[in-house]
Amino acid sequence: MLCLALRRFGQKLVRRHMLEEYAADMGPDRRLTTLDLVALGVSCTVGVGIYILAGEVARDKAGPSIVICLLVAGLSSVLSGLCYAEFGVQVSYSGSSYLYSYVTLGELWAFITGWNLIIFFVAHTATVARAWTLAFDNLLGNQISQTLHESISPNVPQVLGEILGFIVVGLVLLLMELLILRSSWIFLVSKVVILVKLLTLSFVIIAGFIKGDLHNWKLTEEDYVKAGLNDTSSLGPLGYGGFVPFGFKGILRGAATCFYAFIGFTIIVTRVEEARNPQYSVPMGIVISLFICFLMYFGVSSALTLMVPYYQLQPGSTLPEAFLHVGWAHACYVVTFGFLCSLSISIFGFMFPIRNLIYMMTQDGLLFPVLARIQTGTDTPIVATVILSIIALLEFSRSRWDPELVLLRSSQVLLILLVQGPRTENQSSN
Repeated sequence: MLCLALRRFGQKLVRRHMLEEYAADMGPDRRLTTLDLVALGVSCTVGVGIYILAGEVARDKAGPSIVICLLVAGLSSVLSGLCYAEFGVQVSYSGSSYLYSYVTLGELWAFITGWNLIIFFVAHTATVARAWTLAFDNLLGNQISQTLHESISPNVPQVLGEILGFIVVGLVLLLMELLILRSSWIFLVSKVVILVKLLTLSFVIIAGFIKGDLHNWKLTEEDYVKAGLNDTSSLGPLGYGGFVPFGFKGILRGAATCFYAFIGFTIIVTRVEEARNPQYSVPMGIVISLFICFLMYFGVSSALTLMVPYYQLQPGSTLPEAFLHVGWAHACYVVTFGFLCSLSISIFGFMFPIRNLIYMMTQDGLLFPVLARIQTGTDTPIVATVILSIIALLEFSRSRWDPELVLLRSSQVLLILLVQGPRTENQSSN
């Protein structure tokens, strides 16, 4: 009896869904063009990576050789994106890797993949929200954070004083309401925001090359001393000058961190079922969006490290501080405005697919049925949207940059392995 029960349990763990079961339930209008997918991918990709990670990686891990880190991370992302595009075309009823795991590997791996996706999207939303608050406070001259530090009791959690939690609450709740009311606006808004974003970044690149100094790519110990670092024995954590101050190891460490900057392409795969011609538009959307993002990352990182010596970069407000360093104070407002627009649509883009994922998992019996409750008139899983927003706020209140980025990178690597595994198995069987 026990053996029979264990056998039945094991069969449930490896049972697979047939695509026809989803085809009967999924019939959205296929209205998305290649341009829509490219706009969505770029709007969700160029965000934290270019405004936060660039300064952190250049200062602590790679120096000016961050451009090489971005090249390595970009090539890896393209290869991963092609794997995603392949399974997205094969399983065209939904681009979620959760469904792909369910169809190819079974229920257990689908459960693991689904929860991994939930962790990934929630952590990313919290990370982007944190970057948004830093940029908003910087736009106001750090007045809000200073006021909170002076007025809030020391017994209150430090995060409330440092990261402006109430601003994030308002932002995430506003985006949650937009998602509930009219989710179809995302593509129109994405196109407008991407135009603002590209204009802002083009301004940064042009200004950086105008005000930049090539000597910042050829620093020596004498430059450190002139900068006030009189004790040259402390140069270790800051590197040793030159284009590759942290050596080959620094490039590898920087590339691992920069990989997170390209993960927005996964959003394209979640909308396969709405693409007019997924066999063409999904691969092209992924490759084109990654190419555009790489050009933006490469140009901004080059301009940034040319304007400011890498060891003087300030993670969290890198671009505004760089323009202050070269004497263009008014440019800070332009850059910060573009930053806020970029991060806002990025949060919006990542909150959309996760609620649909939770809805699918509840339909398959892997989550509580109440999460699948649909709001009348908008066809939106309102309970899932509200709960996700609350979880994102809780994650924001306790998280910090480094562990958050490690969690995101680990989650993304696991997803890629889950995608690549069945692909390799299918090729060997053929």
